[in-house]
Amino acid sequence: MKPIVAIVGRPNVGKSTLFNKLCGKRLAIVDDRPGVTRDRLYADCDWLDKKFLLVDTGGIEPYSDDVILSQMRAQAQIAIERADAIIFVVDVRSGVVASDAEVAAMLQKSGKPVILCVNKCDTLGEPPADFYEFYNLGLGDPIAVSSVHGHGTGDLLDEVVKCLDFTEEEEEDDDTIKVAVIGKPNVGKSSLVNALCGEKRMLVSDIAGTTRDATDTLVENAHGKFVFIDTAGLRKKAKVDDQIEKYSVMRAVMAVERANVCVIMIDATEGFTEQDSKVAGIAHEAGKACIIAVNKWDAYEKDGRTMDGYRKSLMNDFSFMSYAPIIFISAKTGQRLDRLLELIKYVDDQNAVRIPTGRLNQVLADAQARVQPPTDKGKRLKIYYMTQASTRPPTFVAFVNKKDLFHYSYQRYLDNQIREVFGLEGTPTRLVIRERAEK
Repeated sequence: MKPIVAIVGRPNVGKSTLFNKLCGKRLAIVDDRPGVTRDRLYADCDWLDKKFLLVDTGGIEPYSDDVILSQMRAQAQIAIERADAIIFVVDVRSGVVASDAEVAAMLQKSGKPVILCVNKCDTLGEPPADFYEFYNLGLGDPIAVSSVHGHGTGDLLDEVVKCLDFTEEEEEDDDTIKVAVIGKPNVGKSSLVNALCGEKRMLVSDIAGTTRDATDTLVENAHGKFVFIDTAGLRKKAKVDDQIEKYSVMRAVMAVERANVCVIMIDATEGFTEQDSKVAGIAHEAGKACIIAVNKWDAYEKDGRTMDGYRKSLMNDFSFMSYAPIIFISAKTGQRLDRLLELIKYVDDQNAVRIPTGRLNQVLADAQARVQPPTDKGKRLKIYYMTQASTRPPTFVAFVNKKDLFHYSYQRYLDNQIREVFGLEGTPTRLVIRERAEK
C-alpha cells in the first residue's frame, strides 16, 4: 500500500491548485469561489522515485452549521485520520486567521507529521514579511510555495518524502476494474459508492449537484478489486450555466473515458427520461461495457409483475443499447449490490473478449447460408472474411467487395448472430468495413 499524504486547510487557500500541480494533472476543479472541492480526491504522485497517494480535501470551516460544509469537515477529518503525513496549506495574503489556528490545533492532536505550506508566495527571492507570522502556529518551519507557478514545490515534496515510510510499498495489481457511476443529478450515485465501500466516502444530500469532482474509491472484497469513480450528475446542456458545473460535466465525461465499465443509474421513482438516454449514449459511444442500474427500487410500489413490466419498458427506451443488462437495486438498503458487483466483473470480461478468426468465419458462413447478403442492381455483396481487430470494445473488420452494398440492416443481423454464439452481453461492438478488389 502506498503512503497517503493529505492536503488540508481552510477554504480558498489554493489546496486544489497545489494538488493539481503536485500530481501533474488537472484533476481537481479550481475556481476563485470558496468551497468548490467537497469530496476527497485521490491521485498518484511521485518524487525522486518515491511513489505516494495524494489526497485533496474540502476546506475546513471549524464552526459552520451548514449541511454541506459540516460534511466537508467530516470528509477532511477522515482524510487526516488515514494519512501518513499532512500538508497544511495557508494563504500568505490573508495572514494567520482564527480558523488557521483551529485547524493547526486539530492537526497537532492527530499526532501525524505536518508540513506547513504557505501558499501564494508568487514572487521569487525573499518571501514577504507576512510569511514569518506563520511560525506562530507552532508547526515548525513553514515552506514558501506558489501553487500557480510551481515555486517551492520541490522543497515541499522533499519534506513530504522525509516523513514517509516506503518499506511496505507493494506493486499494484493490474486486475482492478475501473467503474464509472453516471446518471442525472440526485439518482443516488454517491449513495451507491458509499454503500459499496461501507463508509461515508462521498457527501450525500438531497441538494442536486452535491458531487462536483469525479472521485475515485477503491473497493476490495470477495468479488475482486474495483475502483468506483463517482461523477457529478449530468444535466441538460441548456441548464448548465454555472462554470463549476461545466467543469463537473467535463470531469464526468473524462471519467467515462478512463473507466472499463459504466453503471448508468436511473431513479425508479422518476422512471426513464430523455436525459437518461443521453447519459447512456456517452458510455455507448465510448465503447464501454454498460449496466443499467435502477436505483431506489425499495421506494417503488410494486406487485408480482412490476419488475417484468418495468424491464420491458426500459428495453424499449434503451433500444439502441439492447446489450446492456438491467438490474434493480437499492443503495439505501443494499438490495442486490452483490449481484451488481458480479455483473460488473462479467460485463468487463465480455468487453475484453477475443474471438479466434476461424470460429468467427464459421459463424459468418452459417449466417450467410441462412440469410443471403443483399444485392443492388444485380450486384451481390460478397463478404470474403472477418477478423477481430481489437478489444474494449470488441471490434471486427469485414473485408467485402463493395462497401455500399453492406446495408445497415445486414450489419445488425451479423452482429446479432455473433452475439447469439459468443454472448458479448453488456458490451457494444464495432464493425469496420474494408473494400477488397476482386481478383
